[in-house]
Amino acid sequence: MKPGKLSTKDVLVIGLMLFALFLGAGNLIFPPALGQAAGDHLWPAIIGFLITGVGLPLLGVVAVGLSGNDLQGFANRVHPTFSIIFTFVMYLAIGPLFGIPRTGTVAYEIGATPFLPEAMAGSSAGLVIYTIVFFGITYWLSLNPSKLVDRIGKLLTPMLIVVLGMLLIKAIINPMGTPQAAQGDYVDGPFFKGFLEGYLTMDTIAALVFGIVIINAIKEKGVTNRTEIAKTATKAGFVAALGLALVYLSLGYLGATSIDAIGPADNGGELLTSAAYYLYGTFGNVVLALAITFACLTTSVGLVSSCASFFEKVLPLSYKTSVLILSIFSAFIANKGLTELIKFSIPILVAIYPLAIVLIALSFLHNMFKGRSEVYAFSLLFTGIVSIVDGLKAANIQIEGINQLFSKLPLFELGVGWFVPAIVGAIIGFIISFNKSEPTNELKKVS
Repeated sequence: MKPGKLSTKDVLVIGLMLFALFLGAGNLIFPPALGQAAGDHLWPAIIGFLITGVGLPLLGVVAVGLSGNDLQGFANRVHPTFSIIFTFVMYLAIGPLFGIPRTGTVAYEIGATPFLPEAMAGSSAGLVIYTIVFFGITYWLSLNPSKLVDRIGKLLTPMLIVVLGMLLIKAIINPMGTPQAAQGDYVDGPFFKGFLEGYLTMDTIAALVFGIVIINAIKEKGVTNRTEIAKTATKAGFVAALGLALVYLSLGYLGATSIDAIGPADNGGELLTSAAYYLYGTFGNVVLALAITFACLTTSVGLVSSCASFFEKVLPLSYKTSVLILSIFSAFIANKGLTELIKFSIPILVAIYPLAIVLIALSFLHNMFKGRSEVYAFSLLFTGIVSIVDGLKAANIQIEGINQLFSKLPLFELGVGWFVPAIVGAIIGFIISFNKSEPTNELKKVS
């Protein structure tokens, strides 16, 4: 192995860590629900899901690795003010206001509630006790970021893979039934429906947030060359993407073959619980509880570590103090309940998610338009106008005239009405900057 270059084993460990960070409880719930609804149209639906649920997050990791910056430096290509606001909103939304608390709440509802006495499961006391323990463990695992790779990549990830494998391998070897007829939007447009379902995982945002964790993990191993860091981040991203794709394909197949055995389920969590019991009995529910717990815990640790690193940089707080505040605050917010968390957070996520996608896409075209900030600024401005309207719509705030106007945009009804405005904005930005010989911001340079 050359100096300043990681071994294949080290790259694999970092890739497995990234895989575990992405694989939260929501990622385990969406694919089986998709599979059951898609039925005999499973394969086009799951391919669409993989493009947005795996492909976009992979591009996010690669983009951050190539830029060599954290999210704030990455967003600074647009404008310094945008960078500060966008980064804060991103970290708050996917961190302490929603993403981190959700890991504790989902782990409790799926991994713990089935085993609690009915009186405790129906009260708030059980959730309070569980979240104190859950976020106490999160605090300990996040406290020393230099040990994050070893703790997650070498300990928690293999355990997660083992318990998931026990469930999924049996479901593949001994299918519960045969796929039924497709339902709803999966009948005529399975690919596009699956594409949108993958979009809703929000992992593209997570990719930008986890980018700093991956870069720091690589640097902790002694790699300092920017090009080598980018190469290593890309390789680790492919490891994580392969793992996610295998899990999603297996879970989709489990869902598609489940109707005969367990009947239709209201959601992916209920489907997984019923399938686990059918395949293994009570032991199956234990296996599922372990899988959900490990998945939520690794995601929680990754988000706390990422957010603490950011807040240490921009606020007068040390990393350890930030970890403590985030853990305590997240435990508090988690006790508001999953329904309230989702209700509060979805409009914010709907508004900022397209901005993350466009920012990543432009980063791969960066050299083509010489990194001119006008291209970034106008493309993201046009994108943001549409995505904010989508966010207001998700919050049930209807502005009738604006909704009618925006409904004329191509693909608006599919939830991607921002796509054409993003392209138009980029073209306008390029025309405005056409007479400039060189971009002015040194951060725009890509090695």
